Parts: sequence; C-alpha cells; structure tokens
Amino acid sequence: QVQLVESGGALVQAGGSLRLSCAASTVIASLNTMAWYRQAPGKQRELVAGISNSGRTNYADSVKGRFTISRDNAKNTLHLQMSSLKPEDTANYYCNAGQMGSDYLLYDYWGQGTQVTVSS
Repeated sequence: QVQLVESGGALVQAGGSLRLSCAASTVIASLNTMAWYRQAPGKQRELVAGISNSGRTNYADSVKGRFTISRDNAKNTLHLQMSSLKPEDTANYYCNAGQMGSDYLLYDYWGQGTQVTVSS
C-alpha cells in the first residue's frame, strides 16, 4: 500500500505560479509511474502531467509550456511547478502513482487532493 499526501494548493491570481508537492510513503524509484490529475466541479478527472521512473514526461495540451512535473527521488516527492496560471486551471489536483505488483498487475494509488483556485 502506497500513501500519497499532496500539498501546495492555494488561491492565486491569474498569471501567478504555484508548486504542488506529493509526498509518498514508499521509495518512489520503485513506482512505475507518477502523475498529477485534476478535477474541476462538474467535470471529469483529467490527466495533467505524468512521469515514468525513467524520467519520461507527458503533458496535457492545455498545460504544455506552463507546467513542469518532476520527481525528487531523494525525498520521495513528486512536484508540479505551475506558472502562467489561468482561471480554467482551477480544480482539485490529485497525485497518482502506479506500481507493478509481484503478480504483474499494475496497482493504482491516489492522494486526497489539494485545491488550486485561480482568480481572474
């Protein structure tokens, strides 16, 4: 079982920046994938950015060039650096981790979320 705890959400003005963090209860180098998702009221949860244990990243088109995902293996922490924030970035942001079990099944873990609100 992997526990994930997000932090860093806040109220920020449009054009501002925030850095989200996700602390994992395990060695994140053992995790196959880590990612940030977000969910706005009345909308489906969507992938924001993902990173593999080899460091490969992918981003939603809506955040490319503005957000950067990174892993700090020494601190077992995932980060999401967000800049040039827009009101449409307002959502609850969730940390996700995928880990291959000894049974070769991929197990999915989620944090509780951290709220990001961008005012216009």
